[in-house]
Amino acid sequence: MRERIYQIIEPSDGGDKLSKVYDVCMMITIVVSLIPLAFKGTNTLFLWIDYISTGIFIMDYVLRIGTADLKMEKGAKSFVLYPVTPMAVIDLISILPSLLELNDGFRLLRLFRLLRTLKVLRALRFLRYSRSYYVIINVFKKQKRVLGAVATMAVAYVLVSALIVFNAEPQSFGSFFDAVYWATVSLTTVGYGDIYPVTTVGRVITMLSSIFGVAIIALPSGVITAGYLAEFNEEKDDD
Repeated sequence: MRERIYQIIEPSDGGDKLSKVYDVCMMITIVVSLIPLAFKGTNTLFLWIDYISTGIFIMDYVLRIGTADLKMEKGAKSFVLYPVTPMAVIDLISILPSLLELNDGFRLLRLFRLLRTLKVLRALRFLRYSRSYYVIINVFKKQKRVLGAVATMAVAYVLVSALIVFNAEPQSFGSFFDAVYWATVSLTTVGYGDIYPVTTVGRVITMLSSIFGVAIIALPSGVITAGYLAEFNEEKDDD
């Protein structure tokens, strides 16, 4: 019985119709549960949406914990390890705000708005029902060394750029953090314009930072794309 439940709640591979129906129902529930967050006020309909969707999420969470040993294949340890896995944590965080709001003590001031905001994490549950998600995870696992090197390079570049511009034009940056902020938005080529150099030297540094920033940002995109294609071809060969 538990094995069949596990097969149903796990993402369908296309052959299990009941599992496919479950995936679709859960995705619809996720979308509907986010609708009240698009409005400032609340009403009876929104409350019922929250109650029903939270009940469904709790059921799904309990079923996944109950079949954790089948998923993780680590025996009794699975029931202890599964609740701290990333997706299980997301599931729990998406449920807790609705449960805590039932207590009037949690309806006060900013705490209520914070709990309401955490419900947005329900959107991340979509990842569980997407086979592409698992492909992307495999890509990141296989390319983690390359991506780690690129991330290190990006962080180093931001810090070095920040140090250079902070010393070249201290009057434009109140603190080193402001320079790091500027270097980050320059690296990503966002350029909000709220902090910017005004001297010729500072502007030259900005131009060079933006040019090299484009190159650094493009590196992980190429790595991920190549890894995704390789993973796709591997799955195609297996089929």
